[in-house]
Amino acid sequence: MFEDEAGFGRINKPRYCWCKRGMRPTVPCHHIREYRYAFGAFEPETGENFFLISSKCDTVSMNVFVGQLSEKYYDDHILLCCDRASWHMSKTLQNFDNITIFPLLPYTPEMNPSEQIWRELRTTGFKNEIFHTLNDVVDRLCETICDLSNETVKSITGRDWILSML
Repeated sequence: MFEDEAGFGRINKPRYCWCKRGMRPTVPCHHIREYRYAFGAFEPETGENFFLISSKCDTVSMNVFVGQLSEKYYDDHILLCCDRASWHMSKTLQNFDNITIFPLLPYTPEMNPSEQIWRELRTTGFKNEIFHTLNDVVDRLCETICDLSNETVKSITGRDWILSML
């Protein structure tokens, strides 16, 4: 499985959109710095995925995420491919018998297909909209994650070089 995390918040970035020829679209925007973080693990062959939403992105949250991942897949051994974020490499990161963390090469985000999952979630659930509360952001994030199908995850993460190694 490939693992990554991303922040979702009340700051929005205007995205492209369609409008009538000759019109300039108006997109609401504001800059309130409140975030929640989505931790996610994705299996490219089946599209199976696992998410946790947290108020922080740190070693404590990573321990909770990996612990819950371990519980969900207690019968499997997971090779969890992660970037080299400090909370992935921390000495206080707990060890679980059924999970081996495999750090990817430094400065190679293209090796982690999870990065495109976040783009998909932002495109489908967070395009050109402002949120009045952080709870609204979390609600939309949960809805968007629930709408994410295994087929979509497979199409995004199932790169030939990954699938040829399985």
